[in-house]
Amino acid sequence: MRRGEKVYYVKDFIQTVPLPSPKKIYTELEKLGYRGQPLARKAVSLASYRHVKRLKLLHTKSMPRTVLPPRPNTILMGPTGCGKTYLIELLFGEIFKLPYVIIDMTKFTESGYVGDDVVNILVQLVYAANESIDIAECGVIVLDEFDKIAGAYSSARFAGQGTTKDVSGYGVQRELLKILEGTDVQIPLDFGFSSRGPRALISTRDITFFSVGAFSGIRSFLEKRNLGFLQKLEEGRGEDDSIAYNLTEDEADDISKFHMFGFLPELISRFNRIVPFSPLNKNTLMEIIQIKTRNYQREFEEEGFKLHIEPGVAEFIIDEAVRRQTGARGLDVIISRHLEEVAFENFGKGDEGEIILTMDSGKVSHILKKRA
Repeated sequence: MRRGEKVYYVKDFIQTVPLPSPKKIYTELEKLGYRGQPLARKAVSLASYRHVKRLKLLHTKSMPRTVLPPRPNTILMGPTGCGKTYLIELLFGEIFKLPYVIIDMTKFTESGYVGDDVVNILVQLVYAANESIDIAECGVIVLDEFDKIAGAYSSARFAGQGTTKDVSGYGVQRELLKILEGTDVQIPLDFGFSSRGPRALISTRDITFFSVGAFSGIRSFLEKRNLGFLQKLEEGRGEDDSIAYNLTEDEADDISKFHMFGFLPELISRFNRIVPFSPLNKNTLMEIIQIKTRNYQREFEEEGFKLHIEPGVAEFIIDEAVRRQTGARGLDVIISRHLEEVAFENFGKGDEGEIILTMDSGKVSHILKKRA
């Protein structure tokens, strides 16, 4: 492809990407089944809008990067199962349909940092863009379990194990910093993982990064420094009633105290938003379980059975998810476990009828009513 062709190819692609307003994005997420997190949903809807708007200004109006707003790199903080990664999946997989990848950062702490690891993140994004480097340069990278590469976490986890890995985690962070800054990175031209062979350049200047994690234990680090932003983070708003905590320069300098948690201050400073997610309450979990139940009901209908889950069972499942602290992520696991036996006994036999999940002596049971 000649240089001039690249411009038109990306321009044509970006023109096809929808750009609904942040309010419409918020509403569309609701239609797609996302529940809860109203403040976080607003903030991330706006961040996704800004990412796409920036791409359109850059590629369809040829505006130089020097006059464009910065990439909306964002940290999403919250407990497991509160909808952080699911929100990203819906935004870029369903609404915008832009290439995106969710990278499990725990593999970097488990296997240790090697030279090509961060390059492989970009390779995976190119795969998600159907092996088009040009389109990948418009994509999104989600660094899941981002808190697990913190130096404090890694050092505690590997202390005394006699490993030669980078137990501090700072090596991985330094390499991530290079691509977060916006630069040209060499990747294997055949999209393999070998350091040999021909290579191509991919620019990270327009790739937006979302770092996702629970950041368990960070409260104690922050309270030691009496950082005033902690309460604002939990409330999800700063001054002027902002929908997420928007940092001033002085506050960003305080945020760099994340190094107490094991992060390089210069890495954290590449993120201009921190969006807090709260644990999902029982009412929200009940809405989610009703949505998930419909998927299982369709499966059972295909097998000839009407599935009914009594309210008491739904409450029992929610209590179990809350007790395990798995949030919405654990609901599918718990529901499917309670449906496995009845599905095993009745699927594929050609029978018809109704299956009712009910509570019996404090346990989930089922009633099978076969149609004569």
